[in-house]
Parts: sequence; C-alpha cells; structure tokens
Amino acid sequence: MPIPLTAFDIFIFLASILVVLAIGLWAGRKEESTKDFYLAGKDIPWWGVAGSIFGTNVSAEHLVGMLGIGYSIGFAQAHFEYGAIVGLLILAFVFLPLYRGMGLYTLSEYLAERYDERSSVLYSAFNILTIVIVRMALGFYIGARALSYLLDGTALEIGYSAGILIFAAVTAAYTVVGGLKAVIWTDFMQSVLLLLAGIFVAALVFSQPEIGGLGGLLAKDGALPAGEQKFHLYLPPDHPQLPWTGVFTGLLIIHIFYWSTNQFIAQRALAARSEFDARMGIIAAGFLKLLIPFVSIATGVAAGFLFESRLAAGELSGLPLPDDAFPLLVQMIVPAGYGLVGIITAGLIGAILSSIDSMMNSGATLFTFDFYKRYIDPSASERKLIFVGRVAILGFVAVAACIAAVIYTEDAADNFFLKVPAQIGHVVPGMAVAFLAGVLWRRASASGSFWAMLASPAFSFMIEWAYGIWAGGTSPFAVILRDALGPQLNFLHRTALTAAFALVLLVAVSLRADPPTPAVDRYTRRRRRMGTRRPSRRFWRSERPWAWLLAAATLFMLVYFA
Repeated sequence: MPIPLTAFDIFIFLASILVVLAIGLWAGRKEESTKDFYLAGKDIPWWGVAGSIFGTNVSAEHLVGMLGIGYSIGFAQAHFEYGAIVGLLILAFVFLPLYRGMGLYTLSEYLAERYDERSSVLYSAFNILTIVIVRMALGFYIGARALSYLLDGTALEIGYSAGILIFAAVTAAYTVVGGLKAVIWTDFMQSVLLLLAGIFVAALVFSQPEIGGLGGLLAKDGALPAGEQKFHLYLPPDHPQLPWTGVFTGLLIIHIFYWSTNQFIAQRALAARSEFDARMGIIAAGFLKLLIPFVSIATGVAAGFLFESRLAAGELSGLPLPDDAFPLLVQMIVPAGYGLVGIITAGLIGAILSSIDSMMNSGATLFTFDFYKRYIDPSASERKLIFVGRVAILGFVAVAACIAAVIYTEDAADNFFLKVPAQIGHVVPGMAVAFLAGVLWRRASASGSFWAMLASPAFSFMIEWAYGIWAGGTSPFAVILRDALGPQLNFLHRTALTAAFALVLLVAVSLRADPPTPAVDRYTRRRRRMGTRRPSRRFWRSERPWAWLLAAATLFMLVYFA
C-alpha cells in the first residue's frame, strides 16, 4: 500500500521550497546590469558552474522519466549519459574558447558573426520554441504528475493542474527577480538535493531482498532469456527505440547540439569567472553525469524485478506505467515517519525547479538580445533590457503551463524522455552541422549554413515518410531495410541521415561561394593560435588530466557493460 507523507515529511518538503525561494531572491538581490542579470556578473566559480550544468540537465526527466525507461527498456538508456560526456568535452575544448573570447551573451551571436543574421534568427527561434513548448511544458507535466501522485492521501493533496501552478509560481518568483545568478545558486542547492534523493532511493532498492545488490541484479538479469535481458548497453540495429547503430550516429549529433551549442547549457560556462573555472565546471559536471546510470537507470531495471515480485505476492494490483515507476517505488520502499519521503520529494521538486528556471532565463536571454535589442530597440538601456527579460519570462511561463495542462495530459502513458529527442531530432542536425562547420572548416559560408539549417527539417520528415513506403513493400530492398533497421525508421537513424544531408548541402553551397577572407579565422579553431598562450598550470591544478580521466572512465563503462 502507498505510504503517505507524515507531518515531518510535509515540513521538510515545504521548507525546501521556501529555502530555494530565499536563496534565489538573496542571490539576485543586486541585479543592476545585463551582465549581472543574464551572465551572473561572470563571477561563478567552477563548482557553481558544475552544479548548475548538472541541475539544468538532470531533472524529473531523469529521476522519473529515465528510471521509467530503465524499468521498461533497460540499461541501454545509459547511452544518453555516456554520450553526454562527448558533448561536454567538445564544449570545453572546441567551442568554449571561441564563445568566451567573443564575449557572447547568446550563442546565436556566434552564428550572426561567423555567418549572417539568417542562421542566427533560425537558431534563436528554434531554441525559444523548444524551451517553451517542449522543455518547460514537459517539466511542468512530469513534475505535477509525480507531485500529485506522492501527495495523494495527505493534507497537501493536490490535482494535476494545481501542481503545474505551483511549479510555475515558484520558479517564476526568483528567476524574474534574480536572473542567472539566482538560477545558478538555486541549481547548485537543488543538485545536492537531487543526488541525495536519487542515491538514497537507489540504495533502498538494491538493498531489497528481491534484488540482492548490484551483483544480485546482474545475476537475475543474466538468468533471463537473451531477448528479455535488460542490463546491456547495445541493443540490435532494428530495435524500435534505442538501436546501437543509432546511438553512435544520430544520438551523438543530438549530444553535440545539446551540450556544445545549446544556449541554456553554454550560458553557465559563459558566466564563469575564468576560462579555467568554465572548463573545470564542465568536466566536473561530466563526472556527476556518470552517476546517473546507476542512480536512475540501473535502479529502474531493479524496480522491474521488484514490481514483478510484489505483483506475484499480491501486494500490487498491476504493473505501473513507466512514468509512474518512481513515485510508486518511493511509496513502496521508503519507511514512513522519519522525514525520508520528504527529503526525496524535495529532491524531486528541486530537480524540476532547477531545469525550469534555467529554461526561463536562457529563453529570456535569447528573446531580449536576438529579437528585442536587435530589431525593436537597438538603443535600449540596461534597465530596459532587464525589464524586457522579466516580462519574457512571465510570458514563457504562462504559455508552457497552458501547454502542460492541455496537451501533456496527466494520464499519458508514453516514455516522455524519449519523445523529446525524437521531436527535436527533426531540427537539431542542421544546427549542429552549422556550428561544427563554422568552427572546424573556414570555407563554410553563410548561405551554406542557412540552407543546411532550413532544409534539414523538411528532409527529416521526407526521409521518415519515404522509409515507411520503402520498408512497407515486398521487394528485396524492402526486406533488407526491415531486417537492417526495422519496419519503422528509428528517430536516431533519421537524425543521422538528416545530419549527413545537411553536411552535404552545406559543403555543396559553400564551395560555390567566394573563398572567405582572413577575418573569418577569428571565428574558427585558428583563433587559439592567433591569440595569447594559455597560462601554464601545475599538473594537479590543470583541467586537462581530469578531462582525460573523465574520458577514460566513460570508455571503460562503454566496454564493461557491453
């Protein structure tokens, strides 16, 4: 039977929300310039950068959604974490020197200077739409759903719509007032809560007699028939959701875009007090990401065995939906009366808040600098730009809350964690190619970038439609397609094909343009050789050994859990 929150749990839960509000309002009490409001005064230490990047990325989508995928699909979901390390290292050592050297507020400014305003506007518009329609709305959906489930039967029992309003009000309050500095420091606190909650739930699950620790889980999974085992990283190429061929192609493109060319991730590194703090913060966030496969995904795999055991014992009336696995797990295994459920609930709420507030601030940054200042009021004062950003945040919150209430219904049964990359995979390839080509190939032209970004979504939908026709036939070609990639084109394979098309188009158009002038070198990797040398550091105070260690640890995981 579900374990309701006690009075002590409720106190801890409410206190955590009040503390987050207080920290956010205190941290952002002196936001007097756009540098303060949008880049936290460029005074964030490396550990603040790490906590904010981790908190921005790891939300209820991980505690709830990723655990649900581990429960329903298996450990192959860990590729979303291991692949993230690649994107973070590319950000740290390829893109970051350019971003910080150019003094950017938004990454679209890079596209505007490297290419022209056409690519910049496409990038900003896509990011704002994604932030509001997908990421903020999804955060409201999955948070309100989990919160209403956990609070069911308590004095704080609320409905799905009320949960959306709570998240909207709390995040808007301190983000509107405090800007990025408030977001970063609340993210850091919420990251600590998230890790405590996730590690505690994982420890409780693995300690259950039906599981017997990680070794017991591996043994139980290994005893299943080959087709039913879940503790493997590599699924067949025709797997409908996570084929290994798509993981090393399309998913890698998504990771490069998300971690290296994404406004709400890179903005934390832009706010660092130095390039060393920015790099070290990115690398530290990578080490934190290595915990998620065990804290969330492996726990989801273990939850599947636990649910089946409890179902056989008559303690459950049925198996839960994937997105309901986490709250049910909490109510099933966490002892009541000690405030533990309150701590876990606080961690869950903190995870959701830390992602939503980051989206708000980054979306407002894009709108303020890329649309309002550029096209509406180029001479706007610092105070006016801050005011516009605050109004934009309120507007984004209202739209996202309405979408969560109307479109993402509370009884949805899908794995929403996989639906997000599936949808953005239509647009991401062209943007990732434009950024990579801009940095790595000086011949890349403005028209090549624009057409690659603009044509990618059309090609993506076209190849998806065409594959359905080709694979649905009876010809030998159709049989080969179905045997190799399955009856339907997986979104990761579609993303890879779209990226290849975007690259070919960018190269073809660029080669028809006039050769670039030497001035373009300042926006490519040549900039490092043109600038001053990096200050030397002692081995143990350099970020590079930590980067190599992070890469080696990731490679070990990819091989060990094959």
